[in-house]
Amino acid sequence: MKKRGKALWHYLLHGTDDRFAATRTGRLLRVLRLGVIGIAALMTFSSVLLVAGAWRNDLAIQSDMGVAAAEVLSAGPRRSTIEFVTPDRVTYRPELGVLYPSELDTGMRIYVEYDRSNPDLVRVQHRDAKLAVIPAGSVVVVSWLVAAAVLLGLAVVERRLVRRSQPVLVTSA
Repeated sequence: MKKRGKALWHYLLHGTDDRFAATRTGRLLRVLRLGVIGIAALMTFSSVLLVAGAWRNDLAIQSDMGVAAAEVLSAGPRRSTIEFVTPDRVTYRPELGVLYPSELDTGMRIYVEYDRSNPDLVRVQHRDAKLAVIPAGSVVVVSWLVAAAVLLGLAVVERRLVRRSQPVLVTSA
């Protein structure tokens, strides 16, 4: 099974015909393959950074945490703006909104946890970076599935081009 996987990977990356790989079309297909892998790797890297950034924000909030009641001023699936008052009676409206804003509606009263040294860093109470893992993981999985499909398509195209470029032997009876 391991050899089959290696053989398939080699086939998807390099093709089967070394003579065709040396042609202009063969080099173009190789560049396309590397581009597909590069894009999938970039998507993976950005997803990892997204989760790492969420963990970093959570650690910053936990290191100097304050809790306050807040009102949701506008709600959206990716960004919600809030307003809250700290115990020292300073009102904040974080410019970037609140972290983990799903399932919020305009006008809701919620509790938030914020970094007292940086009150613009705010999250909904009892929500953390674990909520970012599933969306980021699904982006990685879908990216690699699409990349595998495109690589397979390029392998099929190459196979057809190789067959066309080979001379046909005609035998007379």
